[in-house]
Formats: sequence, structure tokens, C-alpha cells
Amino acid sequence: MTGENVAGRKHVFQGERPMQPYIYPPKREFVEPDWTRWPGWADVTKEEWESALWQRKHSVKSLRELAAVWGDKAPEGLLDSIDKDARVNGTMSMLIPPQMINCMNENDLWNDPVRRYMIPAFDDRHPEWPSHPKAERDSLHEADMWAVEGLTHRYPTKVLAELLATCPQYCGHCTRMDLVGNDTPNIKKYRFNMKQPERWEAMLDYLRRTPTVRDVVVSGGDVANLAPSQLESFVMPLLDIPNIRDVRLATKALQALPQHFLQDEVLATLDRIAKRAHERGVEIAVHTHVNHASQVTPLFAKAVRKILDMGYRDVRNQGVLLRGVNSDSHDMLDLCFMLLDCAKVMPYYFYMCDMIPNSEHWRLSVREAQRLQHDIMGYLPGFATPRVVCDVPFVGKRWVHQLVDYDKVRGISYWTKNYKTVVDMDDADALEKRYTFYDPVYTLPEDGQRYWAEYAKSNKE
Repeated sequence: MTGENVAGRKHVFQGERPMQPYIYPPKREFVEPDWTRWPGWADVTKEEWESALWQRKHSVKSLRELAAVWGDKAPEGLLDSIDKDARVNGTMSMLIPPQMINCMNENDLWNDPVRRYMIPAFDDRHPEWPSHPKAERDSLHEADMWAVEGLTHRYPTKVLAELLATCPQYCGHCTRMDLVGNDTPNIKKYRFNMKQPERWEAMLDYLRRTPTVRDVVVSGGDVANLAPSQLESFVMPLLDIPNIRDVRLATKALQALPQHFLQDEVLATLDRIAKRAHERGVEIAVHTHVNHASQVTPLFAKAVRKILDMGYRDVRNQGVLLRGVNSDSHDMLDLCFMLLDCAKVMPYYFYMCDMIPNSEHWRLSVREAQRLQHDIMGYLPGFATPRVVCDVPFVGKRWVHQLVDYDKVRGISYWTKNYKTVVDMDDADALEKRYTFYDPVYTLPEDGQRYWAEYAKSNKE
């Protein structure tokens, strides 16, 4: 029945059918998926599954191992397509913990969002535009901004400390594909030249000498690949630097390998770090990386709760905006509500996928990102509504509506900045310039696609 209130406005319900574009709550169950449904893990016990050692030992590192796990769940042609992609386009070697694979839908692996971004297949890619003509290995030029090898000083008050170049899992869209992980048939990875202890000490020394820095993201790679004693040996001295007021520990493994964070030694280390931070008056938080609602499981939530109970300010999610994974407003809202309601994780940022090689099929145009930001507004609490941001080369994070001009035919957006980086400190015009970002070519009108086809041809000749 349709009703009207005293102001004459219609209610948002008509009969029993809600009339909102998105209906809360998500219909997804908050359960740990049954890993024994996978033929390769049919006999795995609960004790084994919840062991970090078992998870690491049985992480999938090759197509042969993947085929053994999937068994008859592998649909026709998918394994061959994954194999071809690794040979032709792959920028990251295969390394996937069982926990991550268990978030996939065994009945539709071709279209499963977690499979699509963790295990890319050749047939996923755009046939004409696997890469943008402007793609670069280090698309954000982080190495150009190293104050010390691995310490990126891009923002006036913040730095990124890349402590290591390995992860418990490798994602095809990784923005640090030039440095992180093993060599692939297509990409020979860069390597740190300095030895780890000297490099870390040089980072700490730089921060002691640079009082304008107050905020440090401790990352990599992934801090879960550090022994607890190693993590502690860097973070404790960091917390003792007087100008450091915020520290963020960055780890995708909180979701992909929660078993690591449920180990006694790891928990004890994190607890000591939290206590030191509180003694020093430093805010400390954990940043993780979850891209789809299916990845929010009870084991992940259990690890998050342990961290929050120690007094960490937040566990925040920094996802990546990926086509076919979270580019639909319903999928994005499902993910954000699952994070908030089930895992107590704060949705924070969703970065547009960076312009690295062979990432085009994941990337969205700026206008698509703007539309997504529009469509998720008003459903989540304001403090938990993620910002969709574009990480503009030589600029940094910008909300997707902050562009100053936009050529929608050629897919070129123009951006400005309000601070200098180490690469343009001597450039008197740095704050007056316009910096560019590029939409995927296949999202452009015919004239735009023709422009980039001619551009690519002329740059080959």
C-alpha cells in the first residue's frame, strides 16, 4: 500500500517491496567456507587449516599445484588460459594461500571476482589493449622519490617504508610489480642493493634527521613476511623518534593469511608494539587490503578482533578498484558492510588501479570511478564511507572529483597539487603545472581509441 506523510511526500516503501537501489543488509552469509569442497583439500583437518605453517607450506605456487587443488572444479579452458597469461602477460609469479583460494566460488571460477584478480587468465584481458601506451613499471615513480633505498618521501609529512620485497601472496594488479616478488617470463624484478639491517638503519636515521615527517606507513611487500623479531626491531626504534606521531602497519595477509596473526609469537609482538606506542603517545593502526565481500570470513574477523583488543586505533581497509571485482555499487556496498558489521574493519580508500603494464582490463575510467563514488554515498556512515581516489603520478592521492580538466574523448584527466616532492623541489612551477592520468583506451569513444592506436603505432616505429 502506498502512503504519504504529513509533508505530502511518498514513503520509500511500496507494499512490502523496498524502492532503494541498494537493500541492506547484504545477503551473503558470514561463514568460513568449507575448504573440503576442493578436491585437493578434501582430507584437510580444522587444525591443519588454522595452522599458519600449513597455510604457507600449501600455498599454491604453480599451475600444477592449482590444478591439483581445483580438481574437477576447474572449468574447461581456464587452466590453459591462466598458463598462457603467465607466459604472455604475467607480471607477478603465482603465490596464493589456501585461505585466499577458499574465498572463490568453485561453481563459477571463470567469473569469480577473487580468481579474476588473484589468478588472471589470458581470456580476461582486453584483446587489443592489455596495457595502456603510457603504462610504466613504477607508475607512481616511487623509486625516484626514495630518500633512502625503499623509503619513499612523496608527501610533506608522510613516508612509506618498504621493509621487504616479498608477500605471502602475489596480486596481478600490484602497484610495486617492478620490485615485489620473483622474476616472471615478462618482468625481471629490481632488487634492493643495500643489505637489510643497514637499509633499515638508514631509514630510521633519515626520520630522526627529518622532523617534518610525522607519519610512517610500514609496508613492503607485506610485513607478514617478516619474522616477529624483525618487525619489532624496526618498529620499536621508530616509535621512539620524537617527531613520529602515526604509524601504520600494512598487510594484505591479515585477510589472505589470518592464521599468521593468530600465532602466539606474532600476537605477543603486536601487543608489545601497541604498548610502546601508547607509552609514547603515538597512534598506531593496521591497514589491510580486501577487495570483495567473499573475503570477509570469521578467521579474518578473529584476527582483526585480536589486534583491536590490544588497543590499535583501527584496522582500516585500502582496496583497489577493479573491474569485475568491486566496480559495481552493490558489490562495493556489500564489501563495506561486511567489513564494518562482521569484521569491525573501517572502509578507508579504494584506489583506482595504477597504470602498470598489463593492468588495463582491471582499470576503470575516471568518470566510472566518479559514478561509483556517487552511487555509494548515503548508505554507509559518513566516517566509514570509503573515498575513491586516483593516485596521480608525481602528485599523489586525489579524490576522483578533484580533477581540474578532463578530455573525455582521449581519456586524459588533468590534476594539480599543493606540495612538492623530492623530484620537483627545485621546480618553481611545480604547483602551477597540470599532471595527467589516462583512462583505459577501450572505454573511450571511437575518436579517442583511434588517437591512441595512432599514438601506439608511432611510438613503435
